[in-house]
Amino acid sequence: MEISAHNAFSAGIGTIQAGQRRVDQAATQIAEASLATSQPQQDRVDATSEAGARAPADLAESLVALRVGQHEAQLGARLVKTADEVLGTLLDTQA
Repeated sequence: MEISAHNAFSAGIGTIQAGQRRVDQAATQIAEASLATSQPQQDRVDATSEAGARAPADLAESLVALRVGQHEAQLGARLVKTADEVLGTLLDTQA
């Protein structure tokens, strides 16, 4: 019997990386939104009204994406842990 946990480990690591990318992207968007909010009043007047109206919605979407990325990374970590436990159990039964 061939014991291969490579696919499960790869899926787990891939999920962790995808979650981390999502968190990084959301954090960047949140930082950019807070920088845009802290600009002096005259700079904000130059911005279009459409962009100003979208800012709260974009911030909310970024916060949701941040939380989704967190859960995605946690799920990947659980997958790696489970694959490790299954492989350990298989090795114990083979020994």
